[in-house]
Amino acid sequence: MRGVDDLLGEALHHLHLTGALYCRAELTAPWAVAVPPMGSYLTFQVVTAGRCVLEVGGETRTLTEGSLTLIPHGAPHVLRSGPGLPTTPLFDIPVDRVSDHYEIMRHGGGGAPTQLTYGVVHFAHPAAHHLLAQLPDVLTIDAWDEDTEAWLHTTIRYMAHEARALRPGGETVMTRLADVLVIQAIRTWLARAPEASAGWLAAIRDPHLGRALAALHRTPSHPWTVATLAAEATMSRSTFAAKFASLTGIPPMQYLTRWRMHTARATLAEGTTTVATTASRVGYQSEAAFSRAYKRTFGTPPSTHKPPTHTPWPTTPPALPVPYELAPS
Repeated sequence: MRGVDDLLGEALHHLHLTGALYCRAELTAPWAVAVPPMGSYLTFQVVTAGRCVLEVGGETRTLTEGSLTLIPHGAPHVLRSGPGLPTTPLFDIPVDRVSDHYEIMRHGGGGAPTQLTYGVVHFAHPAAHHLLAQLPDVLTIDAWDEDTEAWLHTTIRYMAHEARALRPGGETVMTRLADVLVIQAIRTWLARAPEASAGWLAAIRDPHLGRALAALHRTPSHPWTVATLAAEATMSRSTFAAKFASLTGIPPMQYLTRWRMHTARATLAEGTTTVATTASRVGYQSEAAFSRAYKRTFGTPPSTHKPPTHTPWPTTPPALPVPYELAPS
């Protein structure tokens, strides 16, 4: 029997970053950068030297060297060297492109320096999306907090070292370290936050519902019914259906349909398979039936889905055409 932590680990396993853009920001006071809404993208910032002020959601917080902050839902925010400074829109600031995924920004008035690693990332898999939907609007971890595990301190130290002297292959090292930081920050929140034991997270951690959800997630093509899912959970059909809806917010079969559709969309986004093959992979014998279900979910047929293209630091904020929604938060 798989442990509860293993079931949650499956969701964490799907935190594969896609459409990632990383920027090393070399800032000198006075400076202030306004970041617009980022849609369904997660943004994060690591202060590798100096300090700054973050304003998001009507709150202000000071970030010092070693601070890691995640803004999971793409909320607009401002980063400043000090209060009351006029802002410059993020996309108006020129950058030097190191690679398709890594850039360097130099901005400010020549005073006290601050160095940030800033990232804009997206997660393709529905399990990752649903996990991120449970996160708070802002998640901050201090690397120098005595309760923080050594991994954060060590990783940020290494990231700061790479940022100071970008050697051959350094951009690859920086992006991989950033990936680790994001995933580890989410793991830390899951271990500490009381709200991490509610809703969908409570369902995935439940020893009975978790087994059913893990089976459904692994094999969406299986001809699942409420009865077969209840059997996976070793629960009666009625008890399973009631508890499932109570924790996830929707009935099991509706959850299954949404899971299949979002899995299909992630598959089609890869651009390596046909609509017919995708339909079969998520449990539809008929391409027509799959297309109808897909259009009901997203408003457009799967044949119109085109793989996304990558444009470093776009001139307009990145956005997904359809917001992710598997079950209510």
